[in-house]
Amino acid sequence: MKSIAVLALVLILSPVMADPDMLQDICVADLNSTVKVNGFVCKPAAAVNETDFFFAGLAKPGATNNSMGSLVTAANVEKIPGLNTLGVSLSRIDYAPGGLNPPHTHPRATEMVFVLDGTLNVGFITTANKLISKTITKGEIFVFPRGLVHFQKNNGEVPASVIAAFNSQLPGTQSIAATLFASTPSVPDAVLTKAFQIGTKEVEKIKAKLAPKK
Repeated sequence: MKSIAVLALVLILSPVMADPDMLQDICVADLNSTVKVNGFVCKPAAAVNETDFFFAGLAKPGATNNSMGSLVTAANVEKIPGLNTLGVSLSRIDYAPGGLNPPHTHPRATEMVFVLDGTLNVGFITTANKLISKTITKGEIFVFPRGLVHFQKNNGEVPASVIAAFNSQLPGTQSIAATLFASTPSVPDAVLTKAFQIGTKEVEKIKAKLAPKK
C-alpha cells in the first residue's frame, strides 16, 4: 500500500507536459540530419546562431483564398530550429469571412488561441461526445485540450485571425476529413460507407474533393 501511495504522489506532483523536459540550455535542431530520434539531433554548438531562434512568418496575414477560407502558418521546430527540446510553438491562423479551420486534432499538444481580430465560433468535442463551444472576439482566449477534436469558424463579414500557442515543439495536426478520405493508401470504401452510413458514390465524391492538388 505504501508503494502505491508513493507512486500516486509522484504522479500528482509530476508536471503535465506534452514534450519531455530539456537536459541542456539549447539543442538547436539539425533539420538536415539523417539520424532519427524522438525530436531532432542537435547542431554543433559552433554552428548555432541567432537565425536559429528567429522567425518573421507570423507578422502578416496569410492567403485564405482556398476551399476552407483559412490558412495556418506554423512557427514550430521545423521553422525555428532553436525550439528543439523547448516544448513550445505557435501558429497564426487567418480566416476569410465564412472561413473554417475544419475539425482536427493535435495528438501531441494542448492549444490556446488568442484572437487578434474578428469574431470566431470555436469548440471542441469531449470523448463523451459533448460539444464545448463559445463565440470569442478580439483579445479573448479559448483552450482546446490535447488530442480532442476541435474547430474554429469565422461567421463574421470581415477577416479574422488568431495566434495559437502549443505546449509542444511540433504538435502535429490530423484533419478529420482529410485523414479519413485523403490518406495514402486510401481507407477502404467499405470502412467509410459503413462508418458514415453513406454509399460508395458519396465516398468517392468526397475523396475526389479532398484529394491533394497536383
